[in-house]
Amino acid sequence: MATDGTKIIDGDTAHDTYWGIMDLYDSEAGLEMILNEFPLEQPDYFDAFDNEIYVTSCGLAYWEIGLMTAERIEYIENIISKNACVNEWTKLSEKEGKSRKSVLTRFLNKIKKENTKIRKPKKYRKISNFIFNENDILSFKLKDNSYRSLICMKIDQYRGNCNYWFVPTIYKSFEKPTEKSITKEMILGRTIGSGYDKETTRKEQPGIEIIWDYVGGNPKFFFGFVIDAVEHKDLLKFKDAFEKVGSINIIDGLKKTGSFGYSENFERFEERYDDLDKQISIFGYKKYPVEIMIKK
Repeated sequence: MATDGTKIIDGDTAHDTYWGIMDLYDSEAGLEMILNEFPLEQPDYFDAFDNEIYVTSCGLAYWEIGLMTAERIEYIENIISKNACVNEWTKLSEKEGKSRKSVLTRFLNKIKKENTKIRKPKKYRKISNFIFNENDILSFKLKDNSYRSLICMKIDQYRGNCNYWFVPTIYKSFEKPTEKSITKEMILGRTIGSGYDKETTRKEQPGIEIIWDYVGGNPKFFFGFVIDAVEHKDLLKFKDAFEKVGSINIIDGLKKTGSFGYSENFERFEERYDDLDKQISIFGYKKYPVEIMIKK
């Protein structure tokens, strides 16, 4: 609910709506397809608060790509006039309520004016010369000359950003790790509650049975890794701190996110891995054997 910010694009629903439309637009989908995929009117799927969030974020995208009409403006005004978000935020604080009201006033003034500079579809350059590759096992040294290890679980490219998803192992030794030693190590992840039955959960995440069997009992959950993401341009600055010592083929269906954070420099890795047990304790991470996750 009103835990997101008061801006038009400020929260999961707004981001998913606005960028969902822009992803279609940038991939040169037809305008009719966009209207079908993201119709302005679908109140049956939302309560009043989330409907306002959806309609305003959808409306902003419509205006930017030239889909705004007088009828759509009228519908947006009608939704806003119900004050669903203003009332909800006012319950939190009068300041938040006034902020949302001011945002909506500026928003309506904007979309009522003709957009003379329709946004053009954007082409995003994809990185092809990677620093490391998916499934690479990397080692690095801390200041006391002890070794730590992580696995490059995935390389994610979206809207011009290229991020390396690194997952910690609990390896800690003054001897450099090897591919063989890491396959016998533990890796960090966490479980995520599933609202589906077991069969649907299994279909949504192929390979989840491996984690279920390891945990035991009669579990029903999704699984995700603890991710330390580093953007390509940042990793270039400290890539020499890492050394590839092998590779390991993790089951694709298990390559999901359990928790997610960004690191911009090597110092962040030093801090995190210097006392990984403390991180595990604070955030409730769990340890899983690497060997059960390897493709057979």
